[in-house]
Amino acid sequence: MPARPTPASAITRPTIYDVARRAGVSKSLVSLVLRGEPHVSDARRQAVLEAIEELGYRPSRAASALASQQTRSVGVLIDDFHNPWFVELLAGLRSVLDPAGYSASVADLQLEAASGRNPVDGFLAQHVDALVIAAEPDPGLLQGVRVPVVVAGVRELGPAVLPGADVVAGDDERGGELATAHLLDLGHRNVGHLTGRGGPAAHRRRGYEKAMAAAGLEPLVVGAGGGTSEQDGYSGALELLDCRPPVTAIIAANDVMAVGALAALRERGLRAPADVAVVGYDNSPLAAYHYLALTSVDPRSREIGAEAARTLLARLQNPDAPRRHALIEPTLVTRPSTAGTRRRQLHEP
Repeated sequence: MPARPTPASAITRPTIYDVARRAGVSKSLVSLVLRGEPHVSDARRQAVLEAIEELGYRPSRAASALASQQTRSVGVLIDDFHNPWFVELLAGLRSVLDPAGYSASVADLQLEAASGRNPVDGFLAQHVDALVIAAEPDPGLLQGVRVPVVVAGVRELGPAVLPGADVVAGDDERGGELATAHLLDLGHRNVGHLTGRGGPAAHRRRGYEKAMAAAGLEPLVVGAGGGTSEQDGYSGALELLDCRPPVTAIIAANDVMAVGALAALRERGLRAPADVAVVGYDNSPLAAYHYLALTSVDPRSREIGAEAARTLLARLQNPDAPRRHALIEPTLVTRPSTAGTRRRQLHEP
């Protein structure tokens, strides 16, 4: 007769006391080893580690949090899961947080707002040790925050809203200049810009306008105050294509808007770069797809995420350190959406 499976209620997980008995040490010494305290002899530390391995012991995060007054968790607030820009940011954050023993929870500002929830309250209810703000929340959502905050990226949030927050951002104004200079070097003179609301879009627009003014050219901007979705890029690009003289190049505030611009070109029977060159921003996974092959400004989001995590950990270690504001230099990644020979200015009656 086959043996009956052991009921789930009969399966017990090894405890810290089991580890202590197996290693022949006290429970307190096991706790010291788990916390990485240096004042433990090598022999006893090795005995504890071997006991943990043999028993398959996994420390209880809840118990550790109660003991240390820390959850070793970080809340990360982003704008929109539909925009893939944050993928590299999260990878950078985790590259630093994971080895330090911290976990990251992510909330989508738009999704939470549509459900009538305050994502910051949700994080604080989980007793996170710190917050990373990579979005444009209403200042009211941040009232009463008492944990360290790092703002990732250029945001409209000012010191009045988060007076003690550290900031780690890409130099978006410089990125707008890089994108514009690239097109001007290719010979384009009628260069339009798709923009939207929010701090990053405003700084990228400023860089575009600065480069156009330096070249003695009139900037042509659409979408100010609007959204930055694919649909916004599509409708804005159609507006640019109706200008006279027509644009020969478009710079979008992000890669998702650039995809919308490419759709608008196709609808008009045009191609990039043969008819209109297109540049995106964020160098997201979308830009590298062979079908799109989109030239894009790389704000180095992975580096921003890693530096934000390092800044956050330093703040937890030293809450009274001076507020930090770091800028990461962007680069331009050229792909076929702007490739080709230099162009002469196009004129239409």
